[in-house]
Amino acid sequence: MKKGKILLMLVFAIVCVIAVMTIVKSMKKDEGESLAEITPSEEITEEQERQTIISLYYINIETNTLVPEARVIDAKDLLENPYKALTEYLISAPKNEKLKSSMTENVTVKNAELKNNVVVLDLSKEFIENRNAEEIKMSIQAIANTLTELNEVNSIKILIEGEENKEIEGTDIDLNKTFARQS
Repeated sequence: MKKGKILLMLVFAIVCVIAVMTIVKSMKKDEGESLAEITPSEEITEEQERQTIISLYYINIETNTLVPEARVIDAKDLLENPYKALTEYLISAPKNEKLKSSMTENVTVKNAELKNNVVVLDLSKEFIENRNAEEIKMSIQAIANTLTELNEVNSIKILIEGEENKEIEGTDIDLNKTFARQS
């Protein structure tokens, strides 16, 4: 009888050892799976990492009001002179067909620099030539709204061909002042 009890205890101990070994082996397998590195199916390129979203203000054709258009661009384009680059983007046509640029395509940006939170923007004479006061005001506001999206910019000042206080015949537009964002 004693031999039977000893044999039964021995079988029970072997079963316990096998059970413990199985549990430990299973835990190690789970640990290995959780530590496995996940690799993306496609690597992100340097160009994709540099992409940023900007807001450009264009005229809504239906309501004749300024609305922002989000545009994904390469941030590298903004490194040298972000104010000039954003204004040049603004001159180009919008991507949305329900919007139009407030500026004529032949306007060029001569220079743009930040002075005391004001972007001084030197534009070519085409900015004011053959345009009525309402078109010019809309262009000024589109530029102001676009550039004041940048934290460091509070307002803009417009120069025409490097001249301050340029008089625009037949309008009440005073280029002597600065222009801020309007909602």
